[in-house]
Amino acid sequence: MHFFKYQGTGNDFIIIDDRTQTFNLTKEQINHLCHRRFGIGADGFMLLQNADGYDFAMVYYNSDGSHGTMCGNGGRCLVRFAADLGIVKNVANFIAVDGPHEAFIEPDKISLKMQDVKNVAQQGKDFFTNTGSPHHVSICENIKELDVFNLGKEIRHSSIYASQNGTNVNFIEQNGTNSIFVRTFERGVEDETYSCGTGVTASALVAHEQLNLQSPVEIETLGGDLSVKFNGNKATGYKDIFLTGPAMRVFQGEMRL
Repeated sequence: MHFFKYQGTGNDFIIIDDRTQTFNLTKEQINHLCHRRFGIGADGFMLLQNADGYDFAMVYYNSDGSHGTMCGNGGRCLVRFAADLGIVKNVANFIAVDGPHEAFIEPDKISLKMQDVKNVAQQGKDFFTNTGSPHHVSICENIKELDVFNLGKEIRHSSIYASQNGTNVNFIEQNGTNSIFVRTFERGVEDETYSCGTGVTASALVAHEQLNLQSPVEIETLGGDLSVKFNGNKATGYKDIFLTGPAMRVFQGEMRL
């Protein structure tokens, strides 16, 4: 199996060119490939496939081998992969599990249009919204000292999210005039990741409503910097949401299964 490894602000992915649609790995094999001790190591696994009416289709798996919801950094990495293959040049239009997406390609960054967001809901003292994947967002202090693994795991498995197979969990702290620091516990990875595209998108909208930050919101993560711009507000909902940041190839190789 020929594979490629890409990363976007430390969120890393194994990618397969599956335009011939011969992919037939099991959930257990995907989980093994994503294992950081016994496999290649990744937060997620993606296939690039053909799709009528689009440049390509994005098929995403969590690192535990289960089918995933939308992944923002994964989408940006797959766009870079498609550009590296020569499938797209400056603009990409692709289909993912949450619907169609448009992306703009520059040498140092990819800007990915996310799905519209109808609202941000209050969840106790915290907040919840869906940006292609479900996200719980908590505003906190001393974020760099926070026990994200245990706090995130507790919220991810809490009873309020049981009906939707849990949620991703984000902790945010304002760290500048129009910027926030975000740390995320990802469902399907079951651990903190260096970055999460749909998570920082949800966090930016919460920061707009609760901390009065304006578009574009600048975001610092453990893996690097991103920005989220949008139109709309709490009353009308949000559209024209773009997640922007770097995405690059790390290496490629062959693996026998």
